[in-house]
Amino acid sequence: MNHGRRCGMGPNADPHWVSRLNVYILLVDNRPSPRTMSKFEIEQDGQTAYLEFETDTSGWMTLWHTEVPAALRGRGLATELARAAFEHARENHLRVDVICPSALHFLSEHPEYQPLVGKSKV
Repeated sequence: MNHGRRCGMGPNADPHWVSRLNVYILLVDNRPSPRTMSKFEIEQDGQTAYLEFETDTSGWMTLWHTEVPAALRGRGLATELARAAFEHARENHLRVDVICPSALHFLSEHPEYQPLVGKSKV
């Protein structure tokens, strides 16, 4: 199952930049299971930046890892991936467990997403 998701960069964004920005949720495990590994991806210049995450049937989303190829760094892609992840959690009423240092950094600069972060999975 592959769900396309477009992610904009705000009201002052360069429209050429936004038109090249594509974020996808790719389900790796299509079988019904308690956990599903997925990723948000941004493809630019033939390379892919991604944020890996996991969801479970208890309403949790765990942000595991962000990877941005060296040639794509400095373009704000890690920020856009984190924003897409937190927006996905908000839209789907998920609690977020943040393991990824890049997503933690994003969260420190965007406290509006702090209410999504859970304290315990119990």
